[in-house]
Amino acid sequence: MLRDALRALFKKPVTVQYLTKPGEMVPVPERFRGKIIYNKNSCIGCLLCIRTCPSGAITATAERKVKFDVTRCVFCGQCMETCPKKAITLSSNFEMVVYEKEELTVQ
Repeated sequence: MLRDALRALFKKPVTVQYLTKPGEMVPVPERFRGKIIYNKNSCIGCLLCIRTCPSGAITATAERKVKFDVTRCVFCGQCMETCPKKAITLSSNFEMVVYEKEELTVQ
């Protein structure tokens, strides 16, 4: 066990820095699913996204539009795949820090 500890002491760290350079974020994988982007103008109100959401994070609002509760979302991407007009996309942005829980609602 002592041999393994000494060997690990001289190995390169496995983790990466959060900021690689000042102002430059760590790169994310190509198919990373992050913050929800909803284009209200492209939405036709078919509500297919509500039916396919496994966590129930999407609810209907007035005018047959939708509201996303990011606190319940599991970022599976099923809503994005079923939307016929591609009004829903998942960006590569993973920073969703807010002070109030209500700010994590996308409309």
